[in-house]
Amino acid sequence: MERVPFDIKEIENATEVPGFFPGMPPIKVFDRPISPKENFRLLYERKIPFWLPSFNDSQMMTPRVDPDNVARAFAFEANPLSFEEMVGGPDKFGIPWVYVPQAQGSMVEPGNPTMTDTNDWQDIINFPDVANWDWAGSAEANKDWVKTDKWFVYCHLTGLFERMISFMDFDNAAVALIDPDQVDATHALLSALADNAIDIIGRAYNAYGGVFDAINFHDDWGSQRAPFFSKDVCMEMIVPALKKVVSFVHDDLGLFFDMHSCGKNEMLVPCYIEAGCDSWSGQDMNNKPMLYDLYGDKIILGIEPDIPYDMFSPVPMTLEDACASAQRFLDKYVPNFLEKPVTMGFFGGPAGYDEFFYEAARKAFNNLAG
Repeated sequence: MERVPFDIKEIENATEVPGFFPGMPPIKVFDRPISPKENFRLLYERKIPFWLPSFNDSQMMTPRVDPDNVARAFAFEANPLSFEEMVGGPDKFGIPWVYVPQAQGSMVEPGNPTMTDTNDWQDIINFPDVANWDWAGSAEANKDWVKTDKWFVYCHLTGLFERMISFMDFDNAAVALIDPDQVDATHALLSALADNAIDIIGRAYNAYGGVFDAINFHDDWGSQRAPFFSKDVCMEMIVPALKKVVSFVHDDLGLFFDMHSCGKNEMLVPCYIEAGCDSWSGQDMNNKPMLYDLYGDKIILGIEPDIPYDMFSPVPMTLEDACASAQRFLDKYVPNFLEKPVTMGFFGGPAGYDEFFYEAARKAFNNLAG
């Protein structure tokens, strides 16, 4: 793709759109030489982008047609949930979720698990009839909304271990991964959950006209301090099922696979890689520079500048300090970008920061391209 020199009009002609989440500041949209979709694809194809792709360049879809997205108060589509509709409700398996305003999300009320032993799952768990969801109605309602020049991502909420938690509560789900008497049943359950995810993702891809660029798979594996399970347990129990989903996304749909997995999961990065995930952003509690050095050539990482900036509660930061942090970031990660590409795990900064970062990144990538 022909390189285009930076032109100050790209910034002068910028517009603003609302932030993705409630409370998020407006997003600057610069007058860029190619679309965000094209730029993101260069990243995933391990080519040189025109600027550093970030979450702001993407559009995520979690349609109402999947009951999980309504129950979890996370339905993003042409008709997103209103605040009044964020009350929880039954998920696709009929399990009730309760909305927690302080967390801006829902959870299964603990203390009354649907089951406590995976050996019982075939007698207790009723899988949803995905084929009879109103895919055609959803496609019609979203026919204009899906026409986007952003990197378009279909997000599958409630992944493999999260689904086990919703069935069993956390303690029983964790035990099921290591209890010798439950190993075979847990493998079978996880494999069935992978097949269910494949069914949903495939139907979504077809219903909306094959418009997606990537699949985002949501399965949190850790707490603020450590993973929920060891690398060996994850490799044995979860990775085989996750690999089924990744292979379907890659081989059958021709899409990229982005893993959403919150927690301090540094020691589980080899599991993401073994499953075939193309990218993982992770939270900034993880030692991203260390992970970049160890695994940056095997998986695309989302990395924050060395001065973090919370989009909801911005820390005091001068523009000078923010720009210096951005420049350090570009100096570190752009030179080796073809071998170790990264995304921008960052949502903004002080007034003037976005303009500085965009211009500096445009020039840095042009220099890299020669």
